[in-house]
Amino acid sequence: METLVVGRITAVFGVRGWVKVYSYTEQVETLCSYKPWWVETASGLQQLVVDEWRRHGENLVAHIVGIDDRDIAQTWCGNDILVEKNKLPELQNDDFYWYQLVGLAVISHHQGEQIRLGKVKSLLETGANDVLVIKGDAESIDREERLIPYVDQFVSSVSLAERRIDVNWDPAF
Repeated sequence: METLVVGRITAVFGVRGWVKVYSYTEQVETLCSYKPWWVETASGLQQLVVDEWRRHGENLVAHIVGIDDRDIAQTWCGNDILVEKNKLPELQNDDFYWYQLVGLAVISHHQGEQIRLGKVKSLLETGANDVLVIKGDAESIDREERLIPYVDQFVSSVSLAERRIDVNWDPAF
């Protein structure tokens, strides 16, 4: 089973086994539509089922089936929430999940040349737009880290099949 981290159980909430949950999803409530949740434990993946949840400030609070005590709920705090990748909704052709972009080679088309800048290490959300964090590798022009805004002006194409992103970016930056 292929899983993806989509949130984190951060703290207990009250005395009846509720927990605070931080969502990594763009729309916080989306986290609760993914069922079941999985948490990695010393003995392997453990399934958690949420029977109630509600918005709490910027994040969520949730009740996990079978956990009705604050002390037991505390044992789950600090764990990442994973879901099966195949439970994620299909996206349109030009949309990608961040996990799909991590690890792709980044090729700059600059002044008539194709220059490998490295691979996508991660992405950042800045508010204005997402940013690709590119780390140089053994095949790239250097080992530098570059930040490239993930906007049409700089990203010309993404090919998951070819495992590459083509960008219009000056390698000197």
